[in-house]
Order: sequence, then structure tokens, then C-alpha cells
Amino acid sequence: MGEDPEREFEAWARSRQRGFLRSAILLTGEQTSAEDLVQDALLKVADRWSRLRHEAPDAYARRVIYNGAVSRWRRRRRETPTAELPDAGAPGRSEAWLAGADVRAALQGLTPRQRAVLVLRYYDDLSEQQIADTLGVSTGTVKSQAHVALRRLREEFDVMTAEEAR
Repeated sequence: MGEDPEREFEAWARSRQRGFLRSAILLTGEQTSAEDLVQDALLKVADRWSRLRHEAPDAYARRVIYNGAVSRWRRRRRETPTAELPDAGAPGRSEAWLAGADVRAALQGLTPRQRAVLVLRYYDDLSEQQIADTLGVSTGTVKSQAHVALRRLREEFDVMTAEEAR
């Protein structure tokens, strides 16, 4: 890592940005919110790059993304619904995006912490200890949140399958 710190950060950010964006989309369920979260996280990592570059910039960025997603979720709960629905999404979305729509919708039915545990575990492939460190909880909390979240997802998919069979 004998590179210029600015170039080192740029290379790190380019290599991680896409993965962070995918995780943020799973956490928020929205492309634009996810992009904002990733941008905020990268800015915060950039501000602290001299310290983080030798430690754990990925973990720090994930923590910023998770905390931002929770903050947005809390703000959204205080919003009041309107009579008019917003325009539907942009036409021409890729098949890959549509293929995961059921999973993304099911994830949105979970609490933010449950959603984060599943995304970090099964999408980002982090260990229980890494997840605990990222979320600032114990490994026991990670295990119990994952158990409850998976049970809720199974129940949701069982209901969907039963409805499709009719």
C-alpha cells in the first residue's frame, strides 16, 4: 500500500461501491435511497481514510449504511400517507431486478435489524461475529434475529405459495 492515500481510497471505493449498493438496496428496498446511503458512507470513509485504510474500512462503511437505513426507516414511519400515489418506477427495468422483487418485498416486511442481519449474513457473507461488530450487538442477538427473520420469511413464502396454488 505504498500508493498515494487519495488514489488508494479511490481504488478501494471503486472496488466496493457496487457491493455496498446491492446491500443497501436490500436494506432499503429503494434504488435512490440506497445510492444516497452508499454515497454518504463513502464520504464518511473518505474523511477518515488516513485512520481507516489500515483498519477496517469495509466494516465502517457497512455500519454507516446500516445506521443510515435505520434512520430513514424511522423517519418514514413518521410520514403521513397521501391520497395520490407516486408514479410507478421507470419502465424497462432489467429482468435481474424483477427476478429479486419477491425477495426484496419480503425483506421489507422485516424489522431493520432483522433485515440487516440477513443481508450481512447471506448476501455479504459475513460471520456472526463480523455482523455483531458491524451492528454493535452481541453474537447471540445476531443469532436470534436471524432465526426470527428466517422464520418470518418462511411463513411469508408459505402464504404466497398457498395463494398461488388456489
